[in-house]
Amino acid sequence: MSDDKSKRGGQVRARVSGEETYEVDYFARKHGLHRAQAEDLIQRFGNSREVLDREAKKLKTEA
Repeated sequence: MSDDKSKRGGQVRARVSGEETYEVDYFARKHGLHRAQAEDLIQRFGNSREVLDREAKKLKTEA
């Protein structure tokens, strides 16, 4: 499911679309991760930005 760029509501911003390359790349850059790590987090924890941000921070503190 791709993002509908005409809808700018909070629900769209609350999710990371794993199918959109630019969103995965942005998420990876934001957290200092490799793209593969970001993709793994999205696959394991879903696309909730709040959950993914929390898990990315945990991953960085474990390293």
